[in-house]
Amino acid sequence: MKKLNYLLLASFLMLSSFMYGQSTITGKVVDDANNTLANATVKLKGSNNSVTTTEDGSFTITSKEKEGSVLISFIGFETKEVSFKGSQNVGTVFLTSTSNAIEEVVVVGKGVVDLVKDRKTPVAVSTIKAAEIQAKIGSTDITQALVNTPSVYVAGQAGGFGDSRITVRGFQQDNTAFLLNGQPINGMEDGKMYWSNWSGMADIANAIQIQRGLGSSKLAISSVGGTVNFVTKATAKKEGGQVMATLANDDYLKTTAIYNTGKNAKGWGASFMFSQWSGDGYVEGTKGEGQTYFISVGFEPNEKHNFNFLVTGAPQYHDQNFTKPISDYLGFGRKYNNNYGYLNGEYLSERRNFYHKPVANFNWDWKINEKMNLSTVLYASWGRGGGTGNYGRGKKSFTGFNPYTNQNQSTYINFDQIFANNSNDNNGIGSNETSDPNRNNNYLIRASMNNHAWYGMVSNLNTKLNENLSLNVGLDLRTYHGDHYRQVSNFLGLNGWYETRPLRDNNHVIPNPNTLPIGTNTVTQYMPSEPWKAFFNTIDDNQKIDYDYSETISYGGLFGQLEYQKENVTAFFQGAISNQSHQRFDYYDYQEAYQDSEKVNNIGFNVKGGGSYNFAEKHTVYGNAGFYSRQPYHDNIYLNFTNAINPLTSNEDILGLEAGYTFKSKIFTTSLNLYRTTWENRVITTSAPVTSNTTIGGVNIAAGDIVYTSNLGAKQEHMGVELDFIFKPIDQLEIKGFGSYGDWKYKGNVVTRRYAEDLTFLDENLKDVDGSKVGDAAQTTWGLGAKYEIIKNFSIDMDWRNYDRLYANTVTKNNIELPNYDLVDAGISYKMLVGKDKKNSVNFRVNMNNIFDEVYLSEISATTSTGNVDGLFPTNGTDKEYKGINVKNNAYFGWGRTWNVSISYKF
Repeated sequence: MKKLNYLLLASFLMLSSFMYGQSTITGKVVDDANNTLANATVKLKGSNNSVTTTEDGSFTITSKEKEGSVLISFIGFETKEVSFKGSQNVGTVFLTSTSNAIEEVVVVGKGVVDLVKDRKTPVAVSTIKAAEIQAKIGSTDITQALVNTPSVYVAGQAGGFGDSRITVRGFQQDNTAFLLNGQPINGMEDGKMYWSNWSGMADIANAIQIQRGLGSSKLAISSVGGTVNFVTKATAKKEGGQVMATLANDDYLKTTAIYNTGKNAKGWGASFMFSQWSGDGYVEGTKGEGQTYFISVGFEPNEKHNFNFLVTGAPQYHDQNFTKPISDYLGFGRKYNNNYGYLNGEYLSERRNFYHKPVANFNWDWKINEKMNLSTVLYASWGRGGGTGNYGRGKKSFTGFNPYTNQNQSTYINFDQIFANNSNDNNGIGSNETSDPNRNNNYLIRASMNNHAWYGMVSNLNTKLNENLSLNVGLDLRTYHGDHYRQVSNFLGLNGWYETRPLRDNNHVIPNPNTLPIGTNTVTQYMPSEPWKAFFNTIDDNQKIDYDYSETISYGGLFGQLEYQKENVTAFFQGAISNQSHQRFDYYDYQEAYQDSEKVNNIGFNVKGGGSYNFAEKHTVYGNAGFYSRQPYHDNIYLNFTNAINPLTSNEDILGLEAGYTFKSKIFTTSLNLYRTTWENRVITTSAPVTSNTTIGGVNIAAGDIVYTSNLGAKQEHMGVELDFIFKPIDQLEIKGFGSYGDWKYKGNVVTRRYAEDLTFLDENLKDVDGSKVGDAAQTTWGLGAKYEIIKNFSIDMDWRNYDRLYANTVTKNNIELPNYDLVDAGISYKMLVGKDKKNSVNFRVNMNNIFDEVYLSEISATTSTGNVDGLFPTNGTDKEYKGINVKNNAYFGWGRTWNVSISYKF
């Protein structure tokens, strides 16, 4: 009995010792937006013991050790190590996205910035976070951050800094909605995006989310291709900062400094950022320089209110290259550009874009009660600047021998000869007048100015009607005033410029100069093409040349969304109605009594709805449908750039249908999307330089001048399928992939109108385009990328993309298909922890794009010259060809191999 008692006591002591040594660790795992993460892996460090989180993100795991740490991981997020001592509830564990750097940022405008969230309002979506943007952009435009997403094509980089553009599902930028912190930033007049105005976006963006197709935006906007949300940094919570330098090919250098004061005890904080960049450009004659500034002030007086004010701008200039015949590039090299020359030995470009567009917005988030929130953003922007070009008849160029064509042709602009000819003018006053005997030698550089002031407000009220139903209602108001005129940028030896023009009456046509008044003007002032000077100075009204007109556009919209969510089912319905008011004012070409046009009001609306079902935890299916009646843009309302109203302009009708499937597990996530979009009554405008002197509609057009082509009444049908995935078999390796296949065609007939660069109407024709291919974007794309962490904080990554079924950027049944091509990019990242407690870091990044130096055509545009068919030169067995394409066609070659290196210190 005594032995038995000893045996029981020993067993009890052993059990007690085992139980005492075992630790139970509990907690909850969420992402950086406080969304729970189900199926995250929680693993005891140094063992194979692991569990996964439940639907609400919670976990429980036991350890034989009294203390240690657990590793928490989830695909697309950084692995986090959490230590424990004994049995412990480690609380809520936040995981940071592997491409995210916003964990210390106060997110503002939550009800206005429409970001897709898990299992709510499901759409085809891709998100690029700050760390990936800053790592991979280098010296390129912010558009480069979107190249690894389905149905997105980026082109135009060969034009110069900021001249790239993107298409989404085959729709150009004027048909994709771009938002900055909830405010629309597409041009009010034409819907276009000019990325040179946003050259600092890579510095200030926390995230970019592209919603392809119908999107989840609640605003009174009608995005056809999709919606791109740029979310900027706000006021940081913690004190700290960063300094960074980037060096790249072609003498590119960028320096950046950031400082955050942190939030003080009273709830105030501020963040500041300034950067400076300059470079020669990949293509000859595309020099550029600019700055970016960003100031954000936040105030959080209590839990109910959060305020943030920011102002940012990116003044810049960049010289430009235009598409030109393929034969020119083959003869003079892929970097050839004939838009520049030298004056007294100093570099001078004829084509320079310069602009300064400060943007300010004020965000207020108000938590009214537990069920109701109000978010409002007030915003304003003031743009000043324009683009330069030739003016006059006396352009002189050097000629060089093109070994490809075996002939002499224009190479660079002979500014010394132009200056000498201008200086020899008897009175030094140039003109285009037929009575001026020196007019064929008169020449200057003009600037086409585009100044504007834009004010707006977006406000959204969110209320939870019950446990499953929420309602959003909001207001979208905008007012815009733009001024357009030309001024002298460089007289090139002239003392002034004289011109006359007949003044239109209420008939809007150019009148008989023998019966109606003639306007006369002599200018002697000039304004350098510099962004800072353009912002603070404007030319006198009597010193404007060629044209001078303004427009006022007002916009008011109401929108609403009803969303239902219960367990695994979600459904939504959105609707919006808006009115646009337009009026044009022409001060240069009209008599004073007829300068104000008739005011035009257009009402538009959109409705869309859909739902999703999540089954077996990992699987989700969804379907959406939407219809838009979208108002025409201002530039399409008034006929031939006069005050006459275009009788052919009407609302554009868009019908969108889409469906999709998503699978999510702890190591693999994928989505499949199908879409069909039909679009009627639309207007498509393209532009291209003239390759040789020609006459259109009785108007003489000089080589190098731009001709604009508008196709009215077009109908398009876009169908396609998209696939993307993320695979993370181990913590150190992440593999991403995407693919898209589209079938994009025009239907029926269009009315084609052409205009000269000074907006003179040239001609009009009816054209059959039924069945022709939509160009300017690859209809088939594939991509695969991988990132591998060799050791902690040291990683390599590589991306491969293939583009196929890419057609010329023109509307014609005789469209040209470009050769397919592949691009491979690679990078190396290293983060070195330094300072006390290793809280600071030095970060290194090296990128190499197009590492195999692939030679490819990125786009072909219509050519305005004789001998072509609908703007294109077909292969004919006589002309020379490049990869099966007639070398007379205007094109851009894509960039060859480029590189950039950056180093930053974060404290």
